[in-house]
Amino acid sequence: MSHAALPVAEARGGGRHRVYFSGRDAKGRARIGWGEVDLARPASWTVGGQPSINLGRLGGFDDNGVTSSCLVTHGGRQFQYYTGWSLGSTVPFYLHAGLAVSDDGGRSFNRLSDAPLLDRSAVDPFLTASPWVIVDNDVWRMWYVSATEWRIARGRPEHRYHIRYAESRDGIAWDRRGVVCIDFKSDDEYAIARPCVVRDGAFYRMWFSHRGDRYRIGYAESSDGVVWRRLDEQAGIDVSLQGWDAEMIEYACVFDSGGRRLMLYNGNDYGRTGIGLAEWRG
Repeated sequence: MSHAALPVAEARGGGRHRVYFSGRDAKGRARIGWGEVDLARPASWTVGGQPSINLGRLGGFDDNGVTSSCLVTHGGRQFQYYTGWSLGSTVPFYLHAGLAVSDDGGRSFNRLSDAPLLDRSAVDPFLTASPWVIVDNDVWRMWYVSATEWRIARGRPEHRYHIRYAESRDGIAWDRRGVVCIDFKSDDEYAIARPCVVRDGAFYRMWFSHRGDRYRIGYAESSDGVVWRRLDEQAGIDVSLQGWDAEMIEYACVFDSGGRRLMLYNGNDYGRTGIGLAEWRG
């Protein structure tokens, strides 16, 4: 196995956290696994033996990979939102948001359905991916990736996707109206990926990945979670001068623990070099 991409943190008590992530097999197909770590001793990892979410059924929307995105604990259940991958013909791949649910504290997750949670539609005609969900005053709120088009660039199909918004009453049936939260800064920017939203009182903060040449972590603020002001210079993190995250940084997961605001993120080559931990110093 290689890679440890798209980390998702879950507090387990006593300063320990379970971190879900996406690892790849020899064919490049991702499965969702997990490890547990004491944040006081970040090198003290214990890795689970079996995937939490494995490849989907042959012919399904997630038969060629599943990648982690978000975990919501609500009503005694755990909702793991993820991205399913299948191979394409005219384009390299298709992506769809999926959902698996645990009723045993995360020991096992079962797909809600063999079909996508967010299928292609008139609102999202090309792909859906990377859902980030919070429950906000009984309203389930989602920020997710949606493609605007595929275009031929440098002789091959290239996706263009940004971040949109949806709402739900149960976390399962979603009202999508094409509301764009984070859009492209320029025509050179073609991928805005993996949102992570934190609510601070009546204020919302979002970290996301954006790329032209290489991924960087961006940042935005909102008073209502729908209309956002993009402030990438305030993301609080950039590539290192050398080492495992000197070429690119991406896939931030921001969370609070023990009075500290922390970020898990990936570096070079989309998680091949592992997961980093950073602390907010505001």
